Amino acid sequence: MFLDRAVKTKKHPCFSKSAHNYARMHIPVAPVCNISCNYCNRKYDCVNESRPGVTSEVLSPEEALAKFRIVKEKMPELSVVGVAGPGDSLANFPETKKSIQLIQAESPDMVFCLSTNGLMLPEYQEDILQLGISHLTITINAVNPRIGAKIYAQVNYQGVSLSGEEGATLLLDRQLKGLEYLSARGIVCKVNILLLKGINDSHLEEVVQVVKKHGAYMTNIMPLIPVKGTRFEDLPLSDGKELNNFRRKCSVHLKQMYHCQQCRSDAVGCLGRDRSLEFSDNYIKEREVSSR
Repeated sequence: MFLDRAVKTKKHPCFSKSAHNYARMHIPVAPVCNISCNYCNRKYDCVNESRPGVTSEVLSPEEALAKFRIVKEKMPELSVVGVAGPGDSLANFPETKKSIQLIQAESPDMVFCLSTNGLMLPEYQEDILQLGISHLTITINAVNPRIGAKIYAQVNYQGVSLSGEEGATLLLDRQLKGLEYLSARGIVCKVNILLLKGINDSHLEEVVQVVKKHGAYMTNIMPLIPVKGTRFEDLPLSDGKELNNFRRKCSVHLKQMYHCQQCRSDAVGCLGRDRSLEFSDNYIKEREVSSR
């Protein structure tokens, strides 16, 4: 039923730079998040920002299917459907699962992927395998709980809110368990790492080495996009040269991604050529009214 994962990787622009002519579609069906990061906020409704966690709409699974049909008709190069927020895909797993099942029933040859902080991976790892998801992105910013405690304000698990090293330890344990389990069973796993100067910049190489040991296919070291109102809004930024130096240093351990666009949660189109506004619900409605 499912294409070979190596073939699918060649069609996934986030996992293969040579796939730049293939388009991807992020369906924003997952508004809830279960951790609080010091670089993020949940005010995701903004059409003028382009960063992870931002979307102009949140869709139900049925609305996601309807939008997929429109995008597929207009964009024959569409090859990937992913859930990347605006919260966490696994913190909203019923909606994530139903959305994928609805689209998969119509287009089983699509590449399906998820992006997650990894907290709920052990709970849903079997579901991920059964759904036929071939690619997974996990954000792991630290493999030392002392450093993780500086990044994560709260980790909410099974109704309990944990902070400090306790929360960071729980999160890391579940991230690595999920990564190892799923990568060992053929899921292509990419690990995103946010470069936070003065927080984890001296720790990046260790993160890459640890996630490699647990089965990661590649890592994607990303620059911080400052978000007003967050604890890290005034953190020093890295320029492109410094960022690529970190990537090159880590490339001796594991394959690195150099072409990440840090996409919105409702991104549509090829990397670097976003067409999400064209397919937003409000835009479609306005276009229908103007054409009458």
